[in-house]
Amino acid sequence: MEPAIRPALEIVEKSHWKKHHPAGGYTKWMSVIDGNIIHTWVDAKTDVMLDVMDIDLLQIVLSESALQNKQFHILFDLRHIRNITFAYKKAITDLFFNRSPILGVIGFYNIPESMRIIVDTFAAIAPETLCIALTDTCQEAIDCIMAFKAGECLAGNPNNQNNNAEPALKKRFLGAIARISWLNMLDEQIVIPPPGNLYHPFFQALDFLRSDLIVKEHEKNCEIKQLKEGFEHRITEMVIKINAQAEVNKKSTRDMEKEIAVLTGRIANRDIELTKASKIITAKTKGLRDLLDKVETLEIDPHVKIVMTNSCLSLIETKVTEKPLYIEMSESDSLILSTLQKRFPALTQRELKICLLIKLNYDTTEIARSKGLSKRGMESIRYRLHSKLGLEKHQSIKNYLLELLTD
Repeated sequence: MEPAIRPALEIVEKSHWKKHHPAGGYTKWMSVIDGNIIHTWVDAKTDVMLDVMDIDLLQIVLSESALQNKQFHILFDLRHIRNITFAYKKAITDLFFNRSPILGVIGFYNIPESMRIIVDTFAAIAPETLCIALTDTCQEAIDCIMAFKAGECLAGNPNNQNNNAEPALKKRFLGAIARISWLNMLDEQIVIPPPGNLYHPFFQALDFLRSDLIVKEHEKNCEIKQLKEGFEHRITEMVIKINAQAEVNKKSTRDMEKEIAVLTGRIANRDIELTKASKIITAKTKGLRDLLDKVETLEIDPHVKIVMTNSCLSLIETKVTEKPLYIEMSESDSLILSTLQKRFPALTQRELKICLLIKLNYDTTEIARSKGLSKRGMESIRYRLHSKLGLEKHQSIKNYLLELLTD
């Protein structure tokens, strides 16, 4: 719950000016007092550690209060706050140096003992243009802000009236710690009090720490550089391997393309040769048929005429060549052959294959040419098949084979 504020001051609250932190066990709230004082506090059942500054929530409040480009002040209620994370410290420090001089006063009140050294460190590191108010109550912090707004309080720590001013050496010590720890300002030279001073060993220890951190920072950078160089070297090696493999693949592709081109050329040449051979065979076949026609017209001994005719026919049959019949046997074809072999064991392998060609609707001439037979020789084989299959003259071998599959 927000603490009671001087009645004369206007307070603006909105239900969405809040941010839940389930992991931290608290809800952060914000409101606006007197037009430009951003008041922030937490709602928690127990003491908590602040984990995130919630800059996004601050931006929303500034935007909806028309304070984005105007001076504003921040008031932190530290009740229920036992500690803050390093990220939170960094965020507040960023406010110091990124928002100045628009940011006028940062006030802390209800400061628990566990947070005292932290807020003292904030006061020590704050720029001279920023006013840090460390008070016991909200009203005291608001009074400091109102005095600043009225020009009655200059930048710096206004808590002299509460006797809370820190010794200069302590402030310098805490400021050096904050710059080294929060801002990583390791190059800053630390002014060490002379020997015999109460704070001399503390400043000396801090300077030793700074020097050690510089060495560690250098070692870390060297290690990062080595890792980077190592990874770059590995990446270069991988790129080289990939490029080399790509070249091998290109060469393999070129070799395969050359081989394909050579084979394609061979096929083309073979096609040309086959075409020439086909033309020659066609021409010779035509000549034989012409000769056969002339023999038919001759008036010679009939027996001699038959012999000459059969010789011409035999030459014609052996000269006519066609592509072999390529048969891809189906399951039903295999079944027919198996059934025929079981029922008619006297059938030869040649006869079984001829039966399959008949079933596949090849005519007598096509089958004869594929088997290197004359047409009359093929007709003789078909006649013998009729007999071996036990068929009548009027029965078709093809129909019988088709019926055999359905039995």
